Amino acid sequence: MRYHVVTLFPELIEAALGVGLLGKAVVAGTIEVRTLSPRRFATNKHLSVDDTPYGGGSGMVLSVEPLAKALDALRQEEPEGQPHSHRILLTPAAACFDQAAARRLSKLPSITLVCGRYEGFDDRVRGLVDEELSLGDFVLNGGEIAALAIIEATARLVPGVIGNECSLDEESHAAGLLEYPHYTRPRVFRDEEVPAVLLSGDHARIARWRRQQALSRTRALRPDLFAQLQLDATDRVLLAELDAEQTS
Repeated sequence: MRYHVVTLFPELIEAALGVGLLGKAVVAGTIEVRTLSPRRFATNKHLSVDDTPYGGGSGMVLSVEPLAKALDALRQEEPEGQPHSHRILLTPAAACFDQAAARRLSKLPSITLVCGRYEGFDDRVRGLVDEELSLGDFVLNGGEIAALAIIEATARLVPGVIGNECSLDEESHAAGLLEYPHYTRPRVFRDEEVPAVLLSGDHARIARWRRQQALSRTRALRPDLFAQLQLDATDRVLLAELDAEQTS
């Protein structure tokens, strides 16, 4: 998987690529991450890439020309015969990135992430990309944190990046549910004990308990996700049992 990040602050991206599983994946060549600053394509002596907005208003706006030239340069460097890199504009005024998007994007050979800054960007930038994504209904100072989030969320789905790939199937959002709770030693901590079922050695009971906990946690913490679930008869029984325990 190849990632390109168009950003005014390459050091923010590069600093995160030397640690953890991402760093190991970069060293191993499983993923490749390159950064490119639009300042390289600025035409004024100050190398500025922003300007005041037409019509007035507060703040400065990223100009379209340096961003366009940066994207053009990246396209010219793409290997012949390979699909074009999928261009994503990172903006709070877009659909929210989620696990389904992470799975979809992880199957692409190349992604280009365009990071905004300042008050925003010239709206004509939208015509240069394939998709727009947001991390959520809030505003950041720029798109770099969003770019790193998307890189990590997608790269960890690329074969070879995560050591135990089976764990990906049990994580939160993998099947529309939040993940069940985990415990490790000590068995008792400040009078709180590990649930006895996890010490039973009965793998069928443990799997049943974990499913029940995932359903319960999703219903309590993310009713929006729970409303989208297609519950089968076993799921309904698990929830009914849990409700009965809590009311008894």
